[in-house]
Amino acid sequence: MALNNKSHPEEFILLGFTDLPWLELPLFLILLIIYPMAMMGNIVIILVSRLDPRLHSPMYFFLTNLSFLDMCYTTSTVPQMLVNLGSSKKTISYVGCVVQLYFFHFMGSTECLLLALMSLDRYVAICRPLHYTIIMNQRMCFLLVSIMWLSGMAFAVSEVTITLQLPLCGLNKLDHLLCEIPVLINSACGEKSTNELALSVVCIFIVAVPLCSILTSYAYIGQAVFKIKSSEGRKKAFGTCSSHLIVVFLFFGPVISMYLQPNSSITRDQPKFMALFYGVVTPTLNPFIYTLRNKDVKGALGNLMRRIFSSK
Repeated sequence: MALNNKSHPEEFILLGFTDLPWLELPLFLILLIIYPMAMMGNIVIILVSRLDPRLHSPMYFFLTNLSFLDMCYTTSTVPQMLVNLGSSKKTISYVGCVVQLYFFHFMGSTECLLLALMSLDRYVAICRPLHYTIIMNQRMCFLLVSIMWLSGMAFAVSEVTITLQLPLCGLNKLDHLLCEIPVLINSACGEKSTNELALSVVCIFIVAVPLCSILTSYAYIGQAVFKIKSSEGRKKAFGTCSSHLIVVFLFFGPVISMYLQPNSSITRDQPKFMALFYGVVTPTLNPFIYTLRNKDVKGALGNLMRRIFSSK
């Protein structure tokens, strides 16, 4: 194996599902179908949110950010997965692995924070409706989103940079579909307890704290919804919140099992399936969940389609 300056390999071999070769072709075909679906679905959400004046509200501003983030999230991994699954050479260059590490964890960290921010928006809208436009004004929304993106970048850069300092001792095989921090830490040699501790601390702030804030927000939202006298009002509040809750559980469930579960209880192929779920499946489902369960988005999408066909 060739080494670059005897410090790191020139490329990594991503073993993926080489022990289950029958799975590679179906997985390749599935990714080939759902990746364009994810891109198109999120582009549609962004277009309808920007083009329909009725959707110019904080909730859809955050949803637009989520759609853009999900497009970047899937793009950081799926093209490389398709190349490796579709060929016998399952490699990624060292530089490509580093870039993937930064972008994948940047997007993942930011999504955790964004989902917490969206739950805060729903809390203010339902529990403080009279103050909603004052609290969630345009300036505040831009400020919160800016802090969110910068915080996600800071966490990703710090954790990935620390991980890249670990010695690999000539090893260039990663038992995974992509370059991910826990896999690199497990593959490293020498003392790595500091890196494991740093990852645990980061996960507490990036995963556990946002999830606790989401659950707390929805506990208050649940109380407020049951106090709404109008059945139509309760139905509308439940509709907007249920979409977000579905996305939260689809994303945080696999993330917790990957990053907060003890290594001793994780099976060999579990990280691969979990990465596929929170890195590919969830970003693909997000636009469909928000479209199918949200009357405003469905109405805006219908108006956009009518405008497109009527112009022809």
